[in-house]
Amino acid sequence: MSQMPNAYYAPPAEPKGASITSLVLGLCSILFGFTFVVPIAGIIFGIVGLRKEPAGRGMAIAGLVLNSIMILGWILLILFLLPLLAMGLFGAM
Repeated sequence: MSQMPNAYYAPPAEPKGASITSLVLGLCSILFGFTFVVPIAGIIFGIVGLRKEPAGRGMAIAGLVLNSIMILGWILLILFLLPLLAMGLFGAM
């Protein structure tokens, strides 16, 4: 009589979709130029990943940092470019 060995099943993988999405959006916004909507979406996904996906915490934090840097870059670009643009349009009066 042969005995069947006990089958061992791995526990289901914890979801990390929002954390991965945040990280990917942060990398894409850095690699493919300045975008404004993509980092905002990345920050939202990062916050969702931090709150609902403990297994993806590191990726969510990395995504939040990358997306925050890109938003800061946009803010600095607007703060420095708008006065230069205004001087160019109205400066020689």
